[in-house]
Amino acid sequence: MRHETPTPVAQACDPVPRPAIPDHLFVGAIQGVAACSEDNEIYEVWPKFIVMVLLQGAQHFVMDDQDFRIDAGDEADPRPLVFMLNVARFCALRFINDSPVPLKKIMISAPRPWLDRLVPEERRSTPELRAFFSSHLSRFSFEPNRQIQHLAGQILDPPPALRDEIQALNRRAHALEIMTGALAALAASTTPGSAKPSYMSLRQSQEVRDYLIANVNEDLTVETIARAVGQSSSTMQRHFKDHFGITVYDFIRNRRLEMAREALANEGISIGRAAFMAGYSSTSSFTTAFKRAFGVTPRTLRR
Repeated sequence: MRHETPTPVAQACDPVPRPAIPDHLFVGAIQGVAACSEDNEIYEVWPKFIVMVLLQGAQHFVMDDQDFRIDAGDEADPRPLVFMLNVARFCALRFINDSPVPLKKIMISAPRPWLDRLVPEERRSTPELRAFFSSHLSRFSFEPNRQIQHLAGQILDPPPALRDEIQALNRRAHALEIMTGALAALAASTTPGSAKPSYMSLRQSQEVRDYLIANVNEDLTVETIARAVGQSSSTMQRHFKDHFGITVYDFIRNRRLEMAREALANEGISIGRAAFMAGYSSTSSFTTAFKRAFGVTPRTLRR
């Protein structure tokens, strides 16, 4: 997998011009012992926006005399972390190799020309993002949700069926999705009390919806659903209603009613069986709910 390599700093007497800033997105991945430089080697880093998803291991480096330590634990005690860093100007980078824990990480690096072309400065209307990108070596970190961890895992271990340019395209698509989620997390974290649903909560709610669809015939409770998707019950219900305009309970009920309607229309099952399929113990309650949902009674549809 392709990795971005910093440019070693030339000695002061060397008349070597600064390298041109790349104009495309870099996506790299490391599994195992980091192949960083020796502790005394210094690199020059060009302006860029960095998103690192560290699933395991630790990174220690110094940029312009600022010390950065990022620790995601080890295999026995993983503490995944997303780390964002804005490099607003050329600066010096030095790695410090002081962790024996093998790394599992992806690095997404967006050069400023690429980022500025994608989202021009005059179109950046979110104050929190403007402040982040205007400050050299501004940083932000947060615990990734399951979706970001899944995307990072897909970059680390891409599906074997994807090869060559298709795999590269898939990797960049995942990287853009991670970057979007990271920026949304930054904006949400610095806007206390904001009622606007975030991109990350949308992904979490989509995960809940996918789980409900796959397990609609199971005995579902709010607690079991929340536990299955790794969210708290209250947060899960609030975000689901924010994004889909319906409660988790109503989504399950409507999904079951839709399945019962299809079975009545296509298979001619009995109304009693359709009621059981939809989760109703009473055919009269089922008929009332069915007519409210579809405008006709089950008996009318079954004819």
